[in-house]
Amino acid sequence: MRILMIGAGGVGDAAAKIAVERDFYDVFVVADYDIERARRTVASVQARQPGENRFHAVTVDASDENAVAAAIRLTGATHVLNAVDPRFVMPIFNGCRAAGANYLDMAMSLSLPHKDAPYDKAGVKLGDEQFAQASDWEGAGRLALVGIGVEPGLSDVFARYAADHLFSSIDELGTRDGANLAYFRPDGTEGFAPGFSMWTIIEECLNPPVVWEKSRVVGGNVETGFFTLPPFSEPEVFDFPEGIGPVECVHVEHEEVLLMPRWLDAERVTFKYGLGEQMISILKALHTLGLDSKDPVTIKGIQVAPRDIVAAVLPDPATIGPQLTGKTCAGVMVTGTGVDGQPRSTYLYHVADNEVTMRDYDAQCVVWQTAFNPIVALELLATGAWAGAGVRGPEAFDAAPFLELLAAPKPEGYGIEWGIEER
Repeated sequence: MRILMIGAGGVGDAAAKIAVERDFYDVFVVADYDIERARRTVASVQARQPGENRFHAVTVDASDENAVAAAIRLTGATHVLNAVDPRFVMPIFNGCRAAGANYLDMAMSLSLPHKDAPYDKAGVKLGDEQFAQASDWEGAGRLALVGIGVEPGLSDVFARYAADHLFSSIDELGTRDGANLAYFRPDGTEGFAPGFSMWTIIEECLNPPVVWEKSRVVGGNVETGFFTLPPFSEPEVFDFPEGIGPVECVHVEHEEVLLMPRWLDAERVTFKYGLGEQMISILKALHTLGLDSKDPVTIKGIQVAPRDIVAAVLPDPATIGPQLTGKTCAGVMVTGTGVDGQPRSTYLYHVADNEVTMRDYDAQCVVWQTAFNPIVALELLATGAWAGAGVRGPEAFDAAPFLELLAAPKPEGYGIEWGIEER
């Protein structure tokens, strides 16, 4: 296996640090539009493993599918890991298809709200552009594994595990994400800093959130079960484990809702995110001021999108680790009937502690928690434990090998524990 990872930001850098400990691949090329950033990532992994010679740095324009295809051919990549934000999904996806490489991402192609009824009907949904090419990928015998971060990704693996091993029927697959993270400025005062790309946070939190219900499905067509709600709908307080505690969560547009119904049988699929009062207030203010817009405006003769300005002036998620404290939790709440025929309510989850991830990987917990999942998936593809063609989500594959490899002690596994909590 020859891996080309596009993006050496926070998640890409953490993924490389995790991957350097594994031996299932021959070459790992780190590509970025900023070659110095790619070189820094390569240098950091080589420092962790003296004598390491599988890692190389190249430059690539992720917005140009021809440049992506050229990089694949140049490096001989068999698998491409997309570690940049979702606006670059389609150029990388199309570049992989053109060059004949397998593809993995952690966020799917972008959505567009319904023009006439954005808070009722789904328009162009997350991943629609990718799923439209599913037959072409399958016909070529190539795999596009979409949404294999933590959410989506690990949450989808948990959902498949619950469906296969814990439940005989499922009422709701409800992804729930929350944290008790705090950011402190260099002077010691508490400030605001997003744990991952602010561009992406604005996108997923201000778009109409999507929900799926089986009762709405017409003629067996899964697409008819999707509908939308206004942003920040149906707040609920969810009690997160391992000391995080209760956090108010609201509906957010997210890939799990678009993925799980395609492969798993449930009455309802939702995603709620513990944004917190501060984040919700900031997002509402950005929307009111038009600073969430992706459309460029002219400022002193320069074209720039307001959202890009917002992302640029905030602290870089890749560098805030030393100034963060707390934990983040990703998981799925499954309700329904257990295999024993009794009502069951189970939360399957993973918690990342920033102190631990900084100590062991020099990576803040949010990006590290996202980064390990595609590396585990790549290893399963390399060994043949996972195999397939077409455009598929994580829940299309057997969850047991993933969770076993994840939790197995190093060096056989990754030594990453996950939990199950009955509610």
